Amino acid sequence: MPETCAICGTRRAKRLCPALGKSICPQCCGEEREETIACPYNCEFLNQSRDRERLRELKQEEIPHPEIIVKEEFLRDHEPLVLVVAAAIAEAGDKLEGLVDNDTRETLESLVQTYRTLGSGLIFEGKPKNPIAAALHEQVQLRVAEFRQRIEAQAGYAAILDSHVLGVLIFLQRMELQLNNNRRRGRSFLDALRHFIPPPMPANPATMGIWQPE
Repeated sequence: MPETCAICGTRRAKRLCPALGKSICPQCCGEEREETIACPYNCEFLNQSRDRERLRELKQEEIPHPEIIVKEEFLRDHEPLVLVVAAAIAEAGDKLEGLVDNDTRETLESLVQTYRTLGSGLIFEGKPKNPIAAALHEQVQLRVAEFRQRIEAQAGYAAILDSHVLGVLIFLQRMELQLNNNRRRGRSFLDALRHFIPPPMPANPATMGIWQPE
């Protein structure tokens, strides 16, 4: 007798779900993927569905902090910083149990508010109440601080400014909104960032897109 789906118990099971360790039907796989099922990154059916996901075009009213313009030139000039922040979030996706895209959304907004406050001359660290998002907030701040110290030691001056970090955070915030598939356990943004993990840092800050004084 054919095996029945471990979720619905009626349809024929045709797929082995790596998250459940049981066989399920294609319909339940599609409906429960990243909703009730915490799909691992290496699930072949999850990866097939990723190929069908597309960047969502943001409406003007959906763009967070629209008064701050993040140009392609800025991203090119500060690519190492983009990679450091993206890598910190991606690594947390493997280490922080239960972290999903909606948590990263909370974290990015709390970090943006922190750096906007710093830009006004005040010091304010507003962490999310969500403990997972708060842990990610701390992780990103730690990685940024380490990167800044390293580059400052090499360059001999403060090469990474708060405004640079703010621009990178807002870029990633908008990227998250475009990639989030609105599933309760969705991790399409985190999955995309896993491809952003940087190579080892070059020793010479002049090769890292950091402005050098004449």
